Formats: sequence, structure tokens, C-alpha cells
Amino acid sequence: MRRGIGASAALVALAVAATACGGGGDEQDDAGGGISGTVTYWDTSNDAEKGTYKKIAEDFEKKHPEVNVKYVHVNFGDANQKFKNAAGGNSGAPDVMRTEVAWVADFAHLGYLAPLDDTPALEKESDYLTTAAGSGRYEGKTYAAPQVTDTLGLFYNKRLLKEAGVEVPETFAELKKNAKKIKDETGATALYLRGDDPYWYLPYLYAEGGDLLDTKAKKVTVDEKPGERAFATMKDLVDSGAALTDSSDGQENGLKAFQSGKVAMIIDGPWDIAGAQQGKEFKDDKDNLGVAAVPGGSQAQGSPQGGWNLGIYAGTGNMRAAQEFVKYMSSAEVQKRTTKELSLLPTRTSVYEDEAVRKNEMVEFFKPAVDKARQRPWIAEGNSLFEPIRVGVDGVLGGGRTPQEAAKKTGDEFRKLLKDYK
Repeated sequence: MRRGIGASAALVALAVAATACGGGGDEQDDAGGGISGTVTYWDTSNDAEKGTYKKIAEDFEKKHPEVNVKYVHVNFGDANQKFKNAAGGNSGAPDVMRTEVAWVADFAHLGYLAPLDDTPALEKESDYLTTAAGSGRYEGKTYAAPQVTDTLGLFYNKRLLKEAGVEVPETFAELKKNAKKIKDETGATALYLRGDDPYWYLPYLYAEGGDLLDTKAKKVTVDEKPGERAFATMKDLVDSGAALTDSSDGQENGLKAFQSGKVAMIIDGPWDIAGAQQGKEFKDDKDNLGVAAVPGGSQAQGSPQGGWNLGIYAGTGNMRAAQEFVKYMSSAEVQKRTTKELSLLPTRTSVYEDEAVRKNEMVEFFKPAVDKARQRPWIAEGNSLFEPIRVGVDGVLGGGRTPQEAAKKTGDEFRKLLKDYK
């Protein structure tokens, strides 16, 4: 595994010791074991969620009156580089940051996150979903506590499928087979296929029994036969007319197509449930919206695990209070609240046993998809792998590149990024 300048054990130790560099400072433990001082928290939640998370952070202060939580909302698109700049420059980094799951390994590799094993931050670690827990680990240590999980599912228009006389497809082959019937009976195209975001390539790859990498063997596998078949499946769905796609704003265009009934199905995530329900097909009949697991392929079925974790800056000046804050923010108590108020998916198995959580619309929709979620390769270069995939998908769907050429080129680019992979 390649190492960055900040990743040596010596530098990590220096970062932990450099308490003056942290965002909190003034840490004190009183004789009774209480905590005090300031904890700066960077929250990357969206506009609809940030108000709730701010209140939750303020409630931590009520439990610990000697702690001041400095809540800072940071836009998702800016957060990764902003944290790297602050942590790398030893100036302005927060004590606690809400990180996208794919960022954890990268930040840990650089030495910017403190290990959480055997600390109060990981209360009841065995309660976490296996996939969620995996996203917080890097090279045998845990660097983040899972807060929210998500994955992709198949959104479908119940009315259109019923009018066409077809069932929810369990495989992409079945979806393609029923596409003409859906078109003939309803006028709708069967599927909107995201061609602009490489994350959406993964369900097709998993469906063929493949993966991006074999991290144990340090081998690139995206250019093997399953990778080729994944590109081929995407191309075939579009070329056959079973799916619409574009290479620009698939997030907006796909949702609009589904809201209006232009397409009967779309692969999407829990963040778009509320948006889908605002469309004319669902606004007056929310029961018309169905969500199922993403269809499978010739070998398997699965979609990538996403979500959000909580990490502690290695140079925090208030480690003890930061650990308690992470413990609280990832607790079952808080996850029940965010499921109720924001319909976010919990990372703790015990929370799914709560009756109110089980009856939550989002949980009902997405629990089957969460159960089939696949862990991604949690390596420092994980984020960097998506650009070669994007180029490959674009080439196959619009650039005249064959699936075989796209898979080979993607694999070649992976090896450039991963010098120690074969």
C-alpha cells in the first residue's frame, strides 16, 4: 500500500500529541470523570438535515454542560479538500468530522484521523451492521464510527408496471424482456440508467459476480470478464431501448423522468424518496412508489454500500470530549431520532428492532436493499478509482468504445493509481 507524507506512525503520534493544533483545545477532566472544553464539529449533512443535526449537537451540551460544541456546516462538495487542507496544514481542522464512507481510508492513510479502537467512541461496536462497520476500518484499525448507511435500490412506478402486466424485475435480463411490453402498454421507457456517475456502475458489476479489486491479493479485477459484462449490460439496455440515459446531469434528469412517468423505473438512493414523491406520478398517491433491491445479473445481486461516518482529527486538543461526542452522535438513541425525523437509515442492528423504526417508510422501502449491500474496497485510493470508471461508462454509452476496451482501459488506469497491484 502506498504511503503519503503524513501517514507514518511518527507523524500520527506527533499529530495526536499536538493538542494545540486541534479545533477544540482546553480539555479538562474533573475528578468525577466529566468532560469539558470545546468540540468543533464539521457537519456535511444536506440542507434538509442540517437543522436536526445542529439540535442534536446542542442536546449533547445539555448532557455535558461543561462542553461547548461549535457546530459548523460544511458543504459536501467542499468538505473533503477543506479537511485535508486544514489537517495537512495543522490549522483549523475540526475535532470531529462527518465523513463520507469512502473518505475514511484516505484520511486515515494520511494520518489525519485518530484510531478509535478501545476508546469510548466505539460503544457497542458489535451492534453495527457488518457493512457499515467495515467502512470505518483501515489496515486493521477503526478510524470512524458509522452514523448513517445507505445503498441503491430500484424505484418503480406501481401503476405503470400493473398496467403493463409485469412484475418488479429481479434481474436486468427480466427488465429488458419486459421493456417492450411496458412501452407498448403505457408509453413509458422501462428504466432511466445513470450514465454520468460511476457509482451506478457497481450494481451491474456485482450482478456479474465481479468487483473492482481483490484487496487481499492486491489484484485489479475490474478488467476481468464480469467487468466487461457489466459494461455490456449497460450498453445493451440502452441500445435495445429498454433504458434512457445521458452523460450530463443524471441526478436531475433521471428524477424528473421518473416523477413524470416518462420512465417506469430508476436505480436511486434513499436521498431521493422525498423528491420522487413530489412528482405528478406520486404526489397525490404516495403508495404508487415502490422500492426493491437492485436487479441482479447472471451471477449475483447487490448494490454498493454508502453512508456517513464520524471521525476524530488526530491532532485534536480535546480527545476525550471528542470521543464522547462521537459515541453520542452514533448512538442508538440518536439513530432512532434521525430515522424518525429525517428517515435516515440506521447503522445499528438494534435500532432496526425498534417498532417505530420498523414502521418508518424509508426503512420499509430500503431495508431489503441494505441487506444486499456490498462493501466497497476501503483503501486510501478508493475515491480515485471512480474517474476511470466514469470514462469507461461514457465511452461505452456514447463514445464508441466496446465493453472489452472499456474494461481493459479501466484496469490499466487502476494499476497506474495502485502501484503495488497487479
